[in-house]
Amino acid sequence: MKYIIRTLFIAIVVLICVGYYFKNSGDHTTGDKLVGVAILAASFILMPIFIYHRWKNKKVKDYMLTEENLRKMRDYEAKKDNKD
Repeated sequence: MKYIIRTLFIAIVVLICVGYYFKNSGDHTTGDKLVGVAILAASFILMPIFIYHRWKNKKVKDYMLTEENLRKMRDYEAKKDNKD
């Protein structure tokens, strides 16, 4: 999965660079289309794959502010203050 993400990222960066090359060489419509396709691919293909890959085996409950997590944070702060 990480090789797909890296390959897609490199392809998008190359497509953006080629698009700006076309824009600078005078063909603005082709350059705009290439940059636009690259941005759309980055936002609708690369980003969801990346988010899925990073959150695949995570528990969402660990990242929410529940009473249990708030209590753990307070206990951690109290232990840290007692050590000093």
